[in-house]
Parts: sequence; C-alpha cells; structure tokens
Amino acid sequence: MTKNSAEISALVEAKAFPMGTPALPKADPCAVVILGALGDLTRRKLMPALFHLTCVGCTSGQFTVLGVGREELTHEDFRLRMRAGVAESKEMGDFSDDQWQQFSQRLYYVAGELQDRQTYNRIAAGLQRMEEQDGASANHLFYLATPPSLAPTILAELGASGLAKEKWREKGQEKVWSRIVVEKPFGQDLASARALNESIASVFDENQVYRIDHYLGKDTVQNILVFRFGNSLFEPVWNRNYVDYVEITAAEPIGVGSRAGYYEQSGALRDMVANHLLQLLALTAMEPPVAMDADSVREEKTQVWRSIPKMTPEVVAQRTVRGQYGPGEINSERVLGYRDENRVATDSLTETFVAVEFRIENWRWGGVPFYVRTGKRLARQLTEIAVHFKRTPQALFARTPDDRIEPNVIALRIQPDEGITITFGAKRPGTAMHTGTVHMNFCYRTAFGVRSPSAYETLLLDVMRGDATLFTRRDGVEAQWRLITPIEEAWAKQPPSDFPNYEAGSEGPAAADELLARNGHSWRRIADSSSGCEES
Repeated sequence: MTKNSAEISALVEAKAFPMGTPALPKADPCAVVILGALGDLTRRKLMPALFHLTCVGCTSGQFTVLGVGREELTHEDFRLRMRAGVAESKEMGDFSDDQWQQFSQRLYYVAGELQDRQTYNRIAAGLQRMEEQDGASANHLFYLATPPSLAPTILAELGASGLAKEKWREKGQEKVWSRIVVEKPFGQDLASARALNESIASVFDENQVYRIDHYLGKDTVQNILVFRFGNSLFEPVWNRNYVDYVEITAAEPIGVGSRAGYYEQSGALRDMVANHLLQLLALTAMEPPVAMDADSVREEKTQVWRSIPKMTPEVVAQRTVRGQYGPGEINSERVLGYRDENRVATDSLTETFVAVEFRIENWRWGGVPFYVRTGKRLARQLTEIAVHFKRTPQALFARTPDDRIEPNVIALRIQPDEGITITFGAKRPGTAMHTGTVHMNFCYRTAFGVRSPSAYETLLLDVMRGDATLFTRRDGVEAQWRLITPIEEAWAKQPPSDFPNYEAGSEGPAAADELLARNGHSWRRIADSSSGCEES
C-alpha cells in the first residue's frame, strides 16, 4: 500500500547523511527502461540509486526512466509509488522533497504483460514520445528486474521490436546505443547458462550486455586490485611461496524470509558461490591485467576459473560441505529452523550453508587451498577475504611450544563495515620477551570521510558510461558454471542424511571445521572477526 504524504515526510525528516559523496563522473544521456518496475529490486535498489545519481549531478537533462509493469497505473501513480520506496530506502539518508519533485518529472510508466508483443510496441511508442515531446535521449538502457524465467521471452521481443538495435544518425557522426542489464542468476547450471547466453547473443552483441553482480560494485571489492597491484609491500608476497591458505566468507544472520520459494529452487551453492564468492576468489587470485579496462580485467578473472580443476564425485565428497540450519537463537531471539519456514518443505534437502575447498592449478597458486563458505542464520553478518600467510621458519621468540607468534593475516572486509585489517606479531610491554598479536586497521568510513556510493549506484553509472569492467563476460559465466555444475550433480546422487546439521546463530556445521582441520587450517570465527572498522 502506498504511504500518504505525511508518512513519507516523516521518513524523510528522520534521516540525514553525516558525510558527503565523492566526486562521480558524468553518465551518458539515456533513457532507462526498467522491465519489472513494480518489483522489490526497483523499489529498494534501482530507483534510490538513480535518484541519488541525479541528485549529485551524474545524469544529464536528457536522462529519463520508463517503468514497465503489469498494473494499470498513470505516470503520477508510478511516481508516487517510487517516491514511497525511495523515502524508505536505507541507502537514501539525503532524500529531499524538492529534489524528488524535479527527479519525478523524469519518470514515466507503461503497463503490459512482458509476454505480450503489444507491450513492446507500447514501450517503443513511449520512448519515441519521450524523445520528441520531452527531449529524452535516444540511447536506451534496458534493465531486466524480472524473474529469470522471463528473460528468453523479453530478449526475443526486444529483438523483434527493433529496440535492441544500435544505429548511427547525423550521417554516421553519432552512435545511438542500446544496452541491456541482466541480473543473476545467469542460469541454473552450465547447460542453462549456455542457453541463456545464446538467447542474449541472438539479439544483442556482447559489448551491449552487462551481467550484473552487485558485490562487484562495493568499494572494498574494487580495492582488492589496488591493494594487491598498487603496493610493493604486498604484491611480491601474494603467491604460494608466502601464502598458506585463503578463506572467503559470506555469512548472514537472517533466514530465507520471503525468498523461500526462490531459495528452494536455488540453495546456497547456486545463490552465492556460483557468482559472488567465485568473483571474490578470482579478484584475489588473478594475475595483473595489462590495463585497467574491461576486457583485460575480465580475461584475467576467467583464467583463474579455468585454472581450477573440475571436481569428480569423489573430490566433491572430500572438498565440499553442505548444511541446513535448525532452530536456534539470534541476538537473544529464538528463530525457526529452515524446514519450519513458510513455503519450505518439511523434508527439504536444500542447503543453506556451503563450504568448498578450491585448488587453483597455476604457477602462482599451486598447492594453496582457497576455502569459501556462505550460510544463512550464522552468528552475524560478515563478508570478508582473509589471506593467511605461512609461519616464520623458526619459533625464535618462543619460550614454550605454544608460545609462538601467530601467522600474519590480511583481512579485507566487504561488509558490514568496509575496510582492511593486517595482523602481525609484536612484543608485549615489559622486560620479558613475551609476544602478542596486534591489528593494523583501515576503515573506509573514517579514512576518507565520504559516503561510498551504493553498489547499484556504481554499477548503473558504469553501464550508462559504457564501462563493463565490473560485469561478467559470457565466457566467464560459463567458466563459473563449469565448476559448480559437477558439485550439484554429485550432491544430487548423494543426498544428505543429517539435515538440519547446524543451529541458527552458530558458526555452521562441524563438518566445515573438519574440512580445514585435515590440512592444519582453521576458519576465522565469524562471531569474533574484525576487519577495518569497529562495529557501529
């Protein structure tokens, strides 16, 4: 239900950003067409991002948004609904009613079923009318904020209607572009990913396609490359000679909530490992690109995925762990187990936790395990990459067998507080030679004193500027599924017998600890982990 003006004003007045926004580049003029404009993604992420980009001057006077949804709404109805969503957004502390009034005049709406060809005729007519009457740009950005099952139909109709076609005007002096943004999941396995890629390629050239993974829009994720390749202190030791193992964690305290229907079909492996965590692994392990352009960066990431051997069923049994949460306690509140959640089968075998040991068989990383884990209803929210370095060759300062300096660790936190922590040994105060582990912290929030753009702001701006560096290429998608599909197939033949196998609010199943322990390694405790910033 749409909130009234008084309710919206109260939400607006209650918020204020304490920090400024870093200078951002200008976007190319364009009309953004959001297919599925009345959904949760548009309301919570896309519209707040587009509004903020406009408020800080990134968009031109020719920038417009055309929403497409199933309900019959007027342009004004659509504007009011989007206003309510933006005002409620956690990312929009600087909502201004005056700025909204200006922005809302750029919003338009078309009603129709996305399976109906007439809808695309109405979209084309709406774009033409916006261009002729309101001075909107002829460049078009199509955003698929829709269920994945609709993608093939939408792609075919965009092609049939001519909306996907790029053209030259003014005697070949100006190119009018057309781009498409596709949300994950990019298929459910290797075969479906290839089929989706074929559907896309039949309508759009690869340079028109932006497969979006919102993790890649976060500042710390992008900072991985700067940290690795821009600092002579770290670049020489980022290899098998010095690194013992790498762990990548994406933990959430929340359950599946309203996403149970999707999650029952997906599970944690497809939902998180097949895209987010493999992306973080690639950025951590890739070779330096020859240039910081889209093709160079994406080529090096794809080479990492190609260097990971495809697992046999025997290796899957040895190097993977899956789990499902049972009842437990989160923040002193009792919560349900997964099988008790609404719209979840009482005997569901869907995994809500995954741990995988990957091996990258190349010169830089041969013999170094990369452990990834993700799960719901874990101890707290945490996404981080922790690079564990080897111990020094002798316990020079040890007085007892247990009195040894802990190995160095570099932890890059993606969320909740973006930053970096380096741990190293130091002598404790006093006359005796006692050592301890200390932490050197860097925090984005306090170091730069600015509000980082949201992931969707960064990525939408990149699409409008034609920069595909942070987006996944076709061959990269298929290289990732080549690793994930054998695990799914092996699991299908070896159903778990112990679900649920971890308590909500815990660190995950005991088998995940055993996965590392057999190599003499251990996870950083989710409940205790700190990287970059103190919890606010």
